[in-house]
Formats: sequence, C-alpha cells, structure tokens
Amino acid sequence: MSTESLKRGLYYTALWAISLLFFAPIAWIVLASFKTRADILAVPPKLLFTPTLENYVELFNRQGIFLQLANSIFLSLGAVIIAVLVSFLAAFCFSRFRPKGTDFLMFLLLSIRMLPGPAVILPVFLMYVAFGWKDTHLWLMLFYAMFSIPFSVWILKGFLDGVSTRFDETGIVNGGSWFHVIFKVVLPQVRPGLIAAFIFNMIFVWNEFLFNFIIGGVTTQNIPYALAVGTYADGGVNWTFISTMTSIYIILPIAFIFFFQKYLLVGMTFGTVRGEV
Repeated sequence: MSTESLKRGLYYTALWAISLLFFAPIAWIVLASFKTRADILAVPPKLLFTPTLENYVELFNRQGIFLQLANSIFLSLGAVIIAVLVSFLAAFCFSRFRPKGTDFLMFLLLSIRMLPGPAVILPVFLMYVAFGWKDTHLWLMLFYAMFSIPFSVWILKGFLDGVSTRFDETGIVNGGSWFHVIFKVVLPQVRPGLIAAFIFNMIFVWNEFLFNFIIGGVTTQNIPYALAVGTYADGGVNWTFISTMTSIYIILPIAFIFFFQKYLLVGMTFGTVRGEV
C-alpha cells in the first residue's frame, strides 16, 4: 500500500470515527424509543433487546399530540416563509440601493439576534397580553418571523452582492418592471441562499420553546412544549416518552438537512464564494 493510499485511508477513518461519535446520541435516542422502560434503565446498557412499538402507540394515543405536531409544522413553515420573503426584499434594497447608513443598519438588524430570549420575554409578554395576541397562531408566527428576518437578511445580502447589477439594468432597459427583475431575473440566481436561509431559520423556529411557552397557550403548543411538560411521569423521568417524541421530532429537520445539505455550506459563507456574474 502506497503512502498516499494509507494517508487517505486514515483520513476517511478519522472522518467516520468523528461522524459516528457525534451521531451516537441520536442513535441512542432512536434505539431507546424501541425499548421498554426496564431496558432503557438497564445497567449495563442493553445493546441487544427485543424491539417494541408500544412506545409509539402510547405516544400517538396521547391527548393533544397531533395538535402539537401540527402547530410545530404550521408555525415553523409559516414563520420562515414570511421571514425569507421579507428578508429577500430587504436584502435586495440594501444590496442594490445602499441607503445611507447601510452598514450601521445591518449591524442593528443583527444585534436583534444578540439579545437573549429571557431578557425580552417580559415586555413581549406584557405587550401580547395588552393587545390580546397571546395564544394566537398568527401573532406567534409573526414573532418568530421577526426573529428570523435579521439573520436571513445577512445571508441573502451576501448572495445578492454577488449578482451583477448588469442583470437589473438589462431587465429595466428591455422594458421589464422591478417586479420582473427582482423575482424573474435576480431571485433564481440566489436560490441557494434562499434555501440556506430557510433551513437555518427552520431549525431555530422548530426548536424554540421559551416564547411558545410564555406567549403561546393551549392552542399553540408545539413539540418542545410537549417535551418540557411531559419529561416527568410516575415519579421519575419519562424516558420512553422523551425518546419516542424526540425520534419523531427530528425527522423533519434531518430530512431538510439531508436533501439540501449542499446549500447549508454555501449559506455559511454568506455567498462570498460567488464572484460577480
């Protein structure tokens, strides 16, 4: 075996070892969802066991579970779609027209994401109660969209800066409207950025618990809420519920990441790898 082949073999072995190390907690959770409570708590841990679907049957017979699943999907998809659309238009404005103080405005936008949730939850709660917005899907969705917009603007502005303004000028000269230029000419060229922004924000909203717990309510409960209130049962940690619910809960983000993983890498560079077209 040549030195080059040996190095390549060691390199891929190290990559597999690191990947399996990070995947181990997920594998443990998924395997635990097919175990009985006794098997989960067994010492030493049981790697060979008789699988059971009883945990999933019990989960789907749980009151409110389908509403919580539906709320997670509806709130996440709705909020992120709104955020990406608004962010794309805002990023186009910042990229093409560069209003005075653009850099400072971009900093202010990003600073919203620097705020810790607990620092703003009280005034947000008081505002939602005062306006009667508490426990409503629309206003909770718009709140999530508000938190998702700043990061999306940063991602999309980087992509839009990489698209030459000659496309805009050509479209306008040939009689196209700004609507045509924005959505027919420019948007298709920044599709990877749109998908990256969508996935990043989807993961954030999908996993959000604090604001759903405080400004949400019975009708807007999501899966993180269900996991929080269902952690303990019968005087101890309800491991069967946690493992089963988590196994169901991670399916959607894993599917998104698997099918669009190449766009995530591009998104993390904020479009800076694109030269001017």
